Formats: sequence, C-alpha cells, structure tokens
Amino acid sequence: MKFITVAHGSGGEETRKLIEEVFLREFSDPVLTDLEDSALLDVPRRIAFTTDGFTVSPIFFRGGDIGKLAVSGTVNDLAVTGAKPIFMSVSFIIEEGFPLEDLKRIVRSMKETAEEVSLRIVAGDTKVVPKGQVDGVFITTSGIGEVLRNGLSSRNLQPGDLILVSGTVGDHGATVIAEREGINMDMDLESDCSPLWDLIEPLLKELKTLRAMRDPTRGGLAAVLNEWADASQVQIEVDEERIPVKDQVRGICEMLGFEPTHLANEGMVVVCVGQDEGEKALDLLRKHPKGKDAAIVGSVVSKGKGRVVLKTPYGAERILDPPSGELLPRIC
Repeated sequence: MKFITVAHGSGGEETRKLIEEVFLREFSDPVLTDLEDSALLDVPRRIAFTTDGFTVSPIFFRGGDIGKLAVSGTVNDLAVTGAKPIFMSVSFIIEEGFPLEDLKRIVRSMKETAEEVSLRIVAGDTKVVPKGQVDGVFITTSGIGEVLRNGLSSRNLQPGDLILVSGTVGDHGATVIAEREGINMDMDLESDCSPLWDLIEPLLKELKTLRAMRDPTRGGLAAVLNEWADASQVQIEVDEERIPVKDQVRGICEMLGFEPTHLANEGMVVVCVGQDEGEKALDLLRKHPKGKDAAIVGSVVSKGKGRVVLKTPYGAERILDPPSGELLPRIC
C-alpha cells in the first residue's frame, strides 16, 4: 500500500497496521505502546500544558517539515513559560490518497526532533477523511512540561528592561512564502524551525531578572512586542538597525511588500530582562549555536503607553503596528 485510504481511519485491520508499521515503529515510548485509551503519566510538581494545531503549506520546506514544526512548536511553547518539556500527544488528520512514504518521513522527523530534547510522545490518534476535506495532513499536539521557573509573564515588563532576540528575524515565514510562490531558492535561506529548550534552559537557571519570553510565530516579532506593550501598559522602543535580518529575508520582503518583523520564526525566542542583566543574557544566548545571531534590539522606556515605537536608521520614529489581515496563510 503506497497511499492512505479511508480504510486506514476505520478502526479496523488497516488502522492497526498503520499504527504498528508507521507510528509505533518511530514512536516507541512504553506508555504509548500500551495502546490504552489514555496515557497514565507520573507527573512532577507544577506543570505547564499547551495545545496547538499545524497546517503549514507546503508540508515539506527547506529546513523542516510539518512534523518537525509540530514538535518544535510544542516544545517552544512550553519552554518560554519556564517549563521543561516532558510529554506530548499527537493527533493526525490525513487526507485519503496521501502518500504513505510522506507520512513516514513526517513521523520520522517528529521522532528525531523530540529526541533532541528528550521529549516523550506518549499518546496519539489518527483520522482519515475523504479526499478534498483536508489538504494533505493536519497535526494537532498537546504538551506537558515541568515548571522550573515561575512568574514569567507578558505583564512583567518595567521601564529600563531590555528586549533581546536569539536570532535573525523572519526566517521561517520568508522561506515558506518563497517556496509557495516559486521564488528562486538558490539563495542560502531555510526555516529556523527548531526546538529551543536547550537554548532557553540556561536563561531560566542563571537570570534573576528574566521577565518574559515568547516564540514569535504567527505575527512575528511585531506581534510579540505589541502584546507585551499592551499587557504591561508600557512603551517599547526598538532600534531597527539592531534587528538582525538576513539579506535574503529582506529581499523577499522588499519584493512582496512585507515587514520582516511581521514574519514568523519557528526557532527564535524574544526575551525581556532587567537592564543590569542584558549583557549576561546576550552572552548566554550567543554561547549556544542556535543563539549565535542574538542581539539586544530595544528597551522598555516608560509606563502608561501600550505601544511599540520603531527608531529608523534615519533618526525618524514610527509606530510598529502588529500585522493585520491575512499575511501568510498556513504558515504554521
């Protein structure tokens, strides 16, 4: 059998074979292989719990695929709340006729990404729908993590705090839109899709004034900063020249009329720390390969104004609004 059929979702023999030959071959956690209706878990202290859906188009892109994206997104959502990722569940909705080899490739990618951060995939489900009701495959995940650092919140920002990014802005969004639109991809550009627990863990352990963290997925850096400014009722000022943007990303934005700070990242974290620990935070990020392009890009300047101001290289200032409307459909 080379393609998924409706029978694979019927709960019968074909479903059993699909589970055994595709999913259990890669997802071998003993809790999952018991195949009970619920996973029975030994949960540590306080936990963080997250859920997300993934519908990226194209499913395979430079630097990743929907499987790597699903695991990375789940890991990063837990990590930025101060939680060590431990358990994950995954649900597949698959279109009839989807190539079996593509599904195996996605599942293998999920396994490899989870193993990077010792994340256990302990529960799952599969549904197959008639052709045309789903575009290939959709994935939904839920994740559980052990909270190692309490108190991180978008409401914590204070005047004097510094804003950092761990890497270049807009890589994932630019890569996906370039592939979708058939833009020449001979350029050295790929998605930054990656699980960030190993990058974030030292920040949790060593920074006393860590206020908030966020992974800038849909809406990009601009959305994160505006959410923080609104939640803390502060004005954030960002220096455009300090925002690391690859030339290829900038070129795609100029070609299509996008703002780099509106494009998604899937392997970068935005960090807010107290002023005295800005350089320490920068050093911790740059020590890790995933943070080699980290930069301090702005600061919190005052209370009472929930807005973000972008300072241009020409000395002018403008409001950095969050994106609106449908910027990039099915980006993550």
